[in-house]
Amino acid sequence: MSSEMYLTRRYDNSAKCPCFIAQYIYTLYQSSPKTTYLLAINFNYLDNLLLLLNKNHPTMPEPSSFKVVQVCSVSPPPQNGTTTTSPTSIPLTFLDILWLRFPPVERLFFFEFPNYPSSNSFYDSVLPYLKHSLSLTLQHFLPLVGNIIWPLDSPKPMIHYVPNEDSVTLTIAESNDHDVNVFDQLCSNLCDASQRYFLIPQLANSHEKASLLALQVTLFPKFGFCVGISTHHAAMDGKSSTLFMKAWSYTCSKLLESPSFPSSLPLPENLTPFLDRSVIRDPTKIGEAYADSWMNHGGTNNRSLKVWDFPNEFAKEGYGVKALFELNPTQIMKLKEHAKFKMGGSKSVKLSSFSVTCAYVLSCLVKTEEQHLLKNAVERVFLIFSVDCRTRLDPPIVSTYFGNCVAGEKVEAETKGILLGNNDGFIVALKGIIEALKRVEDGLVMNGAESWFEDMRNFADKAKIYSIAGSPRFGVYDVDFGYAKPKKVDMTSTDKTGAFSLSENKDNNGGIEIGLALKKSDMETFSTFFSEGLQSLFAQVIIIRWMLR
Repeated sequence: MSSEMYLTRRYDNSAKCPCFIAQYIYTLYQSSPKTTYLLAINFNYLDNLLLLLNKNHPTMPEPSSFKVVQVCSVSPPPQNGTTTTSPTSIPLTFLDILWLRFPPVERLFFFEFPNYPSSNSFYDSVLPYLKHSLSLTLQHFLPLVGNIIWPLDSPKPMIHYVPNEDSVTLTIAESNDHDVNVFDQLCSNLCDASQRYFLIPQLANSHEKASLLALQVTLFPKFGFCVGISTHHAAMDGKSSTLFMKAWSYTCSKLLESPSFPSSLPLPENLTPFLDRSVIRDPTKIGEAYADSWMNHGGTNNRSLKVWDFPNEFAKEGYGVKALFELNPTQIMKLKEHAKFKMGGSKSVKLSSFSVTCAYVLSCLVKTEEQHLLKNAVERVFLIFSVDCRTRLDPPIVSTYFGNCVAGEKVEAETKGILLGNNDGFIVALKGIIEALKRVEDGLVMNGAESWFEDMRNFADKAKIYSIAGSPRFGVYDVDFGYAKPKKVDMTSTDKTGAFSLSENKDNNGGIEIGLALKKSDMETFSTFFSEGLQSLFAQVIIIRWMLR
């Protein structure tokens, strides 16, 4: 079967809705097009909406600066040359079910061409490789074409997919600003947060089912392109979604070296996903307990798969900004040096780049929100971060396990302690993080898993919760489709959750990149604390070195 045949969008003609519903959809579209588009996808009424709008292809409502060129469904090639459509179901583990209704995880990968081709050349010579390599990659990640469902006769939700029938939605969009370098603005370390949202693919979900993956490729003529990915958190963690992106980009780069479009392409061992979720053992049936908790959350027997839609104040133009900060290897070394001196020079204290980075960012954030915290009598601060458990399970599982395999760790500190001057707030935060990491090293990472669901709902009232997304170990800047490594990787889902993201820096030389979305005024304050705090701290390091000579 040719690539064009299985890359072609298929419409479900059996899902036509009654005429009065179709007319209602059209009426709703006139007042709220984006909402209507998503409803039409979720309830399989998209054909009716397209017919009423007299469109040849589905288009998502966009601002004047963007247009949707195509929405297509990409399927893996037929398995072993067969056309079987026997459905396959994969039960979710308790590590998956914990995230059942959490918002999708979203990332944007920006790629720049040194010698950029014309728009026609992109559609003729670049996009076909992106599409075909996606299809070939899905051969190895078959569950991603399916949906999460929760049958009435099942105690737990599951992933359900039909080989040779299910597919992944890929949206192709284009910027209309051909003469304005919006691309460079979006790739800068500081941009209007609202400018990025039309680059993010919408993950279809309803009360009955939820997609696992949605993708979008947006062309910026003359400058580059952006690949956006949205994933369902109950289907995979950040390490798994990055594994998929690396596998897709690897396949595309290999296709560029091939004189033809093969029907299959193997992946190297380090990019081949391990799909057997039975290796996550659950002898005490924590998964069923989590499922029961979800069923009783927001009603009784509530099997809804609709993800939470957190309000996003940054969607207002000019309201918020997204910034990337970096701690280079020299700065990280000085943070460690300062911390060792402040903590008595003990050689038994292990200081990692992760621990000093998180402690420093947390101290700057708390200081930024000092007036709000004190006004509302917020007495305690929590920092939540995830720990990869693949090597920490008993027995350990392979690093390419595809699914969720993370546990949450909690750091707790008094607000007034973090607000201490002379960089002592950094030390207070660091001590809490070191203590949490010691629990991980002691093998206690899975302790108390039975109560994780309730723990997430029952934090102290007088507390402020900060969280971390991503990891410098994911290697997001290694995603290379064969044209160039990313100019920028932006984790947009943290805008809604309030988390700050971590990744390796672009040079991958041991530095760490921090992503953060804040109101403009708060970002100015945070930037001041971040830069001036480093200067003050490094001045103290110089004094410490002189004293220790």
